[in-house]
Amino acid sequence: MSSFTKALRPLARAASRPSSLGLRITPESHQCLRTLTTTPNLCQAHALDISSIPPTPITHLSETESLMADSIRKFATETILPKVRAMDEAESMDPALVEQLFEQGLMGIEIPEEYGGAGMNFTAGIVGIEELARVDPSVSVLVDVHNTLVNTAILKYGTEESKRKWLPRLATETVGSFCLSEPASGSDAFALKTKAEKIADGYKISGSKMWITNSVEADFFIVFANLDPSKGYKGITAFVVEKSAKGFSIAKKEKKLGIRASSTCVINFDDVEIPKDQLLGDEGQGYKYAIGLLNEGRIGIAAQMTGLALGAWENAAGYVWNDRKQFNQLVGEFQGMQHQLAQAYTEICAARALVYNASRKKEAGLDFVRDAAMAKLYASQVAGRVSGQAIEWMGGMGFVREGIAEKMFRDSKIGAIYEGTSNIQLTTIAKLLQKEYTK
Repeated sequence: MSSFTKALRPLARAASRPSSLGLRITPESHQCLRTLTTTPNLCQAHALDISSIPPTPITHLSETESLMADSIRKFATETILPKVRAMDEAESMDPALVEQLFEQGLMGIEIPEEYGGAGMNFTAGIVGIEELARVDPSVSVLVDVHNTLVNTAILKYGTEESKRKWLPRLATETVGSFCLSEPASGSDAFALKTKAEKIADGYKISGSKMWITNSVEADFFIVFANLDPSKGYKGITAFVVEKSAKGFSIAKKEKKLGIRASSTCVINFDDVEIPKDQLLGDEGQGYKYAIGLLNEGRIGIAAQMTGLALGAWENAAGYVWNDRKQFNQLVGEFQGMQHQLAQAYTEICAARALVYNASRKKEAGLDFVRDAAMAKLYASQVAGRVSGQAIEWMGGMGFVREGIAEKMFRDSKIGAIYEGTSNIQLTTIAKLLQKEYTK
């Protein structure tokens, strides 16, 4: 058990005591009051009276969340930062760093303690993703996909037997990957062609996946395949596949513009046979699972983008306010530069407010789909603008491949693409607004 996880547990227990919140508690609502919880649909079964809770700032963190932020910031600065440039140049994640992510408890944030995880809340995971992205968005997305998509899928849809089997591994040693996209099904995710069929002892999967994050590092894959194509997307079913399965292969590792240390690959399934107990959830429900998981995952991507923007801004601001001089004056003292820095920071804070609001609404069991879409849309836009400006603020030092400035700019582009493009987010937002305002 990592020292990080041990340090958090006393705070998690303290934060779970409802009596200090001044709420009217009933036996039915007690479960809903656990602020550090892995309950998938918090408070949806029983309405929670929160009228007596004093309003707090959206970005206010609990004591546990603050400790998490401080610990990860220290870990990222001392352990990850020295490896960032080398990993980017090599287009590969340092295996030793992946082990350290497990040791630090970062790969099982929401997994309950009984399964070897930290037993923390969703926002704690968002805090971690953001802090990692301030230093390296490649590391951040590895942790993000593993936690918000893979771990959440098992927690929500796995049987008790599958939870006991998989969650301890996912919390302590095994990287997970989420296999949905295909060459012909990106934004139209449910046009996938990968097929599954029933066999005597389980299922057989055939097809290929593309743009799959964590492919190289992962040994555990959640795979979406159509078990009954005659039903269209309603035949889509989710399965667990291990990398060691016969017929599983990585066909190609993509060479990318940004987040280059994060592995993105094409995966082939050549009649991969899996046992019955590796069906995830119910047959034909995969499309519902994917939608729900991606809605949560978009908050994680938004946090990755706000973290990136913060890292780019802090790196450039530190340089222009302390080092870069022109005309015998620090560049950061010119009013024109100060206004740009102020505008950029304001936009970062606005994006973070959207991210944390979506996260808190998700935890409260409220409808957060539009909030998640707005957070991802705006955070990715801000990340692109700020990281691009940061290069200009730093001049030549921002353009060369020594620090993190140019890397952050390259990394920012993916925010508008994966887990739903910006146009998909706009469509989602518009549809929900239309539904609300149509008479």
